[in-house]
Amino acid sequence: MIYFPIFGALSLATGTLLEKVILTKKNISAKAFQSASFIGIVIIMLPFLAFFWKLTPEATTTKNILIFFLVVAFSLLANYFAFSALKSGKLSKIEPAKMTEPLFVVLIALIFSYLIDSNMYERNFQMVIPAIIAGFAIVFSHVKKHHLKFNKCFSFALIGSFFFALELVISRLILDFYSPISFYFLRCLAVAVGSLFIFRPNFSSFDKKSNVLILLTAAIWVIYRIIVYYGYTTLGIVETTLIIMLGPIFIYLFAWKFLKEKISKRNIIASIVILASVLYGIFA
Repeated sequence: MIYFPIFGALSLATGTLLEKVILTKKNISAKAFQSASFIGIVIIMLPFLAFFWKLTPEATTTKNILIFFLVVAFSLLANYFAFSALKSGKLSKIEPAKMTEPLFVVLIALIFSYLIDSNMYERNFQMVIPAIIAGFAIVFSHVKKHHLKFNKCFSFALIGSFFFALELVISRLILDFYSPISFYFLRCLAVAVGSLFIFRPNFSSFDKKSNVLILLTAAIWVIYRIIVYYGYTTLGIVETTLIIMLGPIFIYLFAWKFLKEKISKRNIIASIVILASVLYGIFA
């Protein structure tokens, strides 16, 4: 069962790398890319709806519809900040901020376990403590001469990570009323419509190769989110998230291998600490 989140970590790394390639090589704005990405996800998922559709009556209550639209709103914000950061900054430089997403997820889930439901949001300190340790490692990886380099790109990536985490944790409140595919489809459809309405993007800069890469990236994100949602409802949020924390390590390696971005010693040390934290959380 724990192998699914590992595949999710690989999907996270691959999807992030492809997004960086498209945004930096194709002269595409972050707003246009966000809109096109969600349209691509909707297209990719359409053939699977007939086989994996699930929407229980509980999903249509006023309370759960409001929660769903809250998820959509946070997703719009998260993607805007994340794509803006990815467009302007080197992947290895903003990745420490992106790496805070799983830490935010664990901490928000812990808070929700006291405020909402201790069964849905488990209080597993064997997972929480390693996540906090990994969080300190992430901060350390971005320290230079005792000062944090909070430039605009890093700040945007950090804000995006927080909203992604908030969206994911809130999603758990209504995941049981959908299949992972139906929930992700409806969420992405709403985000696509919202992005088109708010940003009014210009798609003239897209060529055939860009469209193919966007569809490929969309397919990878579909795999990633389905794994995450499935993990949340079977393994739990904390355990799934801790394993997904391997994703940033793969991103460092992929950025070094394919984008020729250098990996700093701090990034290497942080990656080692994260790996050790994940192994401890799973096997201790």
